[in-house]
Amino acid sequence: MKKVLFIGLVFPESTSTAAGSRMLQLLHFFLEENYHITFSSAAQTTPYVDNLESLGIASVTIELNNTSFDNFIKRLQPDIVVFDRFISEEQFGWRVVENCPNAIRVLDTEDLHCLRQARGEAFKKEESFKLEQLNRLDITKREIASIYRCDLSLIISPYEYQLLLNHFKIPETILIELPFMLDGLSKDTLLEKPTFEERHDFISIGNFRHEPNWQSVLYLKKTIWPFIRKQLPKAKLLIYGSYPSQKVTDLHNEKEGFIVKGRAEDAHKVVSNARVLLAPLQIGAGLKGKLIDAMLNGTPSVTTTIGAEGMHNNLPWNGFVNDNSKTFANKAVELYTDKDIWEQSQQNGIEIITTIYHKEELSKKLNTKIHEIQSDLNSHRNQNFMGSMLQHHSLQSTKYLSKWIQEKNSTK
Repeated sequence: MKKVLFIGLVFPESTSTAAGSRMLQLLHFFLEENYHITFSSAAQTTPYVDNLESLGIASVTIELNNTSFDNFIKRLQPDIVVFDRFISEEQFGWRVVENCPNAIRVLDTEDLHCLRQARGEAFKKEESFKLEQLNRLDITKREIASIYRCDLSLIISPYEYQLLLNHFKIPETILIELPFMLDGLSKDTLLEKPTFEERHDFISIGNFRHEPNWQSVLYLKKTIWPFIRKQLPKAKLLIYGSYPSQKVTDLHNEKEGFIVKGRAEDAHKVVSNARVLLAPLQIGAGLKGKLIDAMLNGTPSVTTTIGAEGMHNNLPWNGFVNDNSKTFANKAVELYTDKDIWEQSQQNGIEIITTIYHKEELSKKLNTKIHEIQSDLNSHRNQNFMGSMLQHHSLQSTKYLSKWIQEKNSTK
C-alpha cells in the first residue's frame, strides 16, 4: 500500500481554524487515493483535535532534535511526506532527505506567512504595504527557501500563486494552485438553511490566536459597529472564535449589542442562523475560512479587499467588498435589510463555491501532478538546481544545529 506521512506544526483542529479544515481536506484526498496515512506532530494535543483514528489515520507524537524521528521514518518508509507549513519542513526536512531520499516532499503553505507578516508590520507602522517590503524580511527568505527545497508546494490562493511566479520567479513546475477542496453546493442544499426572515443579527467568527481576526474585531468595535448600530438599534453583533483572550472578552457590551460568545460548538449552525457575516480584515493572507463557511451556509458577507483576495476570481461577491469603514457599515445595513439583495448575494455564494472550489476537479488536478512527479522524480529534481543547492546548505546548517541541541539535551 502507498504510504504518506504528514508532519504537522500542530494536530488538526477543523472546528477551530481554517488551517485545520484545509488539513482535513488533504487527509481525505489521500484516503480516497488509498494511501496509508500517518499524521505526526511534535505539538501537544488539545480537547479540540480531530479524531484521526476514527478515519483510519495513525496519529503519532514525534520529538524535535531527536534521532527517534530518524528511526521512525526509516521504519515507515513513506512514498510522500507532506509538511504542514514551512516551519515543519525546516525542522524535519533534512531528516527526511537523509533517511528517505526518494520520498516526494510536499509543502502545504496554508498561506504565505511572509505576506501575512509583511502586511502586519506595515499595518502597525500605518504604512501602505508594498511588495518590496517582503524582500527585507528573514521569514520571506526562510519560506521561499523551503518552497524551493520541496518537490511540490500547494498554494491555496491564486494571488499568492502569481506572487510566487512573478515576484519571486519560482518555477511553475514545483507549484500547484490548490484552494479549498469542497463538496458541491446547490439551491436545494440551502433550502434546509434558515430563510431571510428566520435569521437575525450579524456575526463575526475566527480563531483569536490569529492576529488578523483580533484586529478585525477591534476594528468592528471601535469604528464599524457604531455606524451600523445607529441605523439598526435593535441589531446585535455576535463575536465567535476559539481561544479568546481576556482582551477579547473585555469588548463584550450588552448595551451596545456587541456580544462576545467565544468558541462556537457548531460553527456552521451559528453562521447559518445569522443574517450577515462581517469580516473587515485589514491584514492577513491566504483564503479566509470564515467567508467560505458563510457561503456554504447561505450567509451573505461584507468584507474588505484583503478579505476577498483570491477567493472569487471575477465572479460577483457573496455580498459586498469595501475598504472604507463608513461605506462598509452602510453596505452591511443594506444587505441586512434588503431581501432581494440578500438573496442575490446568497446565489453568488453558490456560484463561487461550485465554480472555484469543486472537490472532484481539484482532486484530479493534484493527483495528476503527484503522478507526474512520481513518474520521473530525478528529472523533476534536476530541473530545480536552486532547490538542490539550498537543500545542501540548509541540510548542513540545520543538521548540525539540531545535533548540537540534541547533544546538549542528552547531557542535562
